[in-house]
Amino acid sequence: MAEQSKLREFTKGIFEYNPMFVLVLGICPSLAVTTSVKNGLAMGGAATFVLICSNFIISVVRAYIPREIRIPCFIVVIAAFVTMVELLMKAYLPPELNASLGIFIPLIVVNCIIMYRAESFAYKNKPLASVLDGAGLGLGWTMSLCLVSSIREILGAGTIFGIKISESYQPASVMIMAPGAFIVLGLLLGFFNWLKLRKSEKALNAYMEHD
Repeated sequence: MAEQSKLREFTKGIFEYNPMFVLVLGICPSLAVTTSVKNGLAMGGAATFVLICSNFIISVVRAYIPREIRIPCFIVVIAAFVTMVELLMKAYLPPELNASLGIFIPLIVVNCIIMYRAESFAYKNKPLASVLDGAGLGLGWTMSLCLVSSIREILGAGTIFGIKISESYQPASVMIMAPGAFIVLGLLLGFFNWLKLRKSEKALNAYMEHD
């Protein structure tokens, strides 16, 4: 695989196919766990690990997976890595962080981002490309989670990574509740769609001028 192609496979998940802001996938855990940056990082790291490992294994064995039963096979592979990451997190992460993530770590098994990449990419491509694809989308989702959670934590709790940013600031507690999640995500989706529209308009204008 050429260097430019490798870079393309990795970076597309960060910008062009960002899971949260472009593909609008994984919204349920994104809304639920983004009350703090620590939660966002932990959730994103867990999902990235599962994405990379499951993409690799599915790509390696794809020739032996009958198309008719591919989805159950994907779930078995993904579930194995989710179990691994869940046990590692319970062993090494603080109990309060594990408690705040709750059911959303086991639910990575049916996370639409991971199933989507298994079906649309790993099942059709070679292992290296699949690993880069998983790493890129995992990083893109982690960055998105951290962006949403940092806004919510700062506005809703007046802290960042649990450290108080100002003694005089009065937090808007609604921002770390469910309505705050929808508000922040909606505004960010609108902003990124606006950027995408502007980019499309510039490309169209450049094309028209060239003609």
